[in-house]
Amino acid sequence: MSDLRKPLRPKKARSWVDWAVKLRWILVIFVVLPVSVSFAICARSRELWSAWKSEKKRQKEHDENVEKVIKRLKSRDPAHDGLVCTARRPWVVVGMRNVDYKRARHFEVDLNDFNQILEIDRENMIARVEPLVNMAQITRMTIPMGLSLAVVAELDDLTVGGLINGYGIEGSSHIYGLFADTCVAYEIVLADGRLVRVTADNEFSDLYYAIPWSQGTLGLLVAAEIKLIEVGPYMRLTYSPARGNLQELAQAYNDTYIPRDGDQDNPEKVPDFVESMVYSESEAVCMSGRYAGKEEAKRKGNKINNQGRWFKPWFYQHAQTALKRGEFVEYIPTRDYYHRHTRSLYWEGKLILPFGDQFWFRLLMGWMMPPKVSLLKATQGDAIRNYYHERHVIQDMLVPSYKVGMALEFNDREFEVYPIWLCPHRLFKHRMRTQINPEPGFEFAGRPGDTPFAQMYTDVGVYNTPRCVFQGEEFDGIAAVKKMEAWMIENHCYQPQYSVSELNERDFWRMFDPTLYQQCREKYKAVGTFMSVYYKCKKGKKTEKEVAEEEAKVTETTYADIEKS
Repeated sequence: MSDLRKPLRPKKARSWVDWAVKLRWILVIFVVLPVSVSFAICARSRELWSAWKSEKKRQKEHDENVEKVIKRLKSRDPAHDGLVCTARRPWVVVGMRNVDYKRARHFEVDLNDFNQILEIDRENMIARVEPLVNMAQITRMTIPMGLSLAVVAELDDLTVGGLINGYGIEGSSHIYGLFADTCVAYEIVLADGRLVRVTADNEFSDLYYAIPWSQGTLGLLVAAEIKLIEVGPYMRLTYSPARGNLQELAQAYNDTYIPRDGDQDNPEKVPDFVESMVYSESEAVCMSGRYAGKEEAKRKGNKINNQGRWFKPWFYQHAQTALKRGEFVEYIPTRDYYHRHTRSLYWEGKLILPFGDQFWFRLLMGWMMPPKVSLLKATQGDAIRNYYHERHVIQDMLVPSYKVGMALEFNDREFEVYPIWLCPHRLFKHRMRTQINPEPGFEFAGRPGDTPFAQMYTDVGVYNTPRCVFQGEEFDGIAAVKKMEAWMIENHCYQPQYSVSELNERDFWRMFDPTLYQQCREKYKAVGTFMSVYYKCKKGKKTEKEVAEEEAKVTETTYADIEKS
């Protein structure tokens, strides 16, 4: 895009907050990293202790903890105790959205002990896990068995509960869909204290389809059964450079996983893993991977890259070398590949530690990376928190894949943020309309990548400080996000709820479909017990009036319903 089409921005005067953000690395080096390592050691010890127990012992502890949750929930006095939420501290959540609802009156239920893998069922290819099991924990157990979750979100600390109640994606999502699409069953404690097992074909099937994206506002998730697949010990990864304008880069990305002949379900033509990184307005690297065995990976002439070692170059920088080297192929151990973005937090690590990617730092201190996102949030204070909301962008735009070029152009015009992460996913047409649905009539349009049962979408991940901020210019992050959200509503896109949103309630329910969610809220008596998803996601501290109105609800009517009537 021509620079003449980009907004002209005046210079911004520096404040103490700018300097505090620039020098945060001092606090990170001497406080956040050491504490992060301590937390990791404790978590790993707990994980080993859990693995040492028998399945029978873990199940017994699980049952006892569920009884505690039920007892606690039944002890609530609706007239005085406030709405129910979990007892996790507000800064523990991985994501930029601060959980401001916990600053208001609420009734806590402790789920912190729900962190065990209960069973790996090889016969039925199911993993039954508790909601606080994270991705690092489950891959450490399953990969040595030649198994994996069908969708493994990249960052180590992302939990099963967060990925189900919110949003989870990975490079295999163009085959399996989002994380919640790979779940076979949920175990939920409802508002009345009942423990129910929820599947797609039992009497709670409506709840099964309503839970994803509900942010825990329909009940308390205490366990999930998730699909397993067989995997090889290595990922054969092909790095392909692409050059051109943004529309041409989008086409090169789509070509890596969408066969030109429309044979989308043919495993011979569709790779196991796909992602692309757009490094500038004119350059990108597209990656496609297939599982491989040890014999193939260690064959003479093949290169093995143990990407998980602490001293290795950060993955996004390693991939960028394809722009100079040209296309190349290498083999990465499967678990290393799954967590390739963890050490550098994609490219956010460069902002937190400007020298973190240097060889001397990786060699001496790379083993301490990454800093815990929760600890970064806990040590930032309100001034720095507001700075990131206004001068930094962490957003995902879930767009129909044929509109990726349009989304890239929007980013270049409004945010000027690079690199950009591109990851495709299937958005399934379910028998019940969920909060997110394909475009009406997509199955008749015959677009590349779509099938009769799913439309192909792409996560356009925009995570970085805008170029104009680096140049010392003004940037109105709030206005830019509002423009982005308006563009997304107009183009049938979705914004994951972990991010900071500027949507009002009317526009929130224009983006998401409230019908099934609202029906389940009322049918299972969540209204007046659990917060509504908009109330929970709304930016800013809740006023006493908002708190009182939410607690007093006995039924719900969305702005979308009002407009339709």
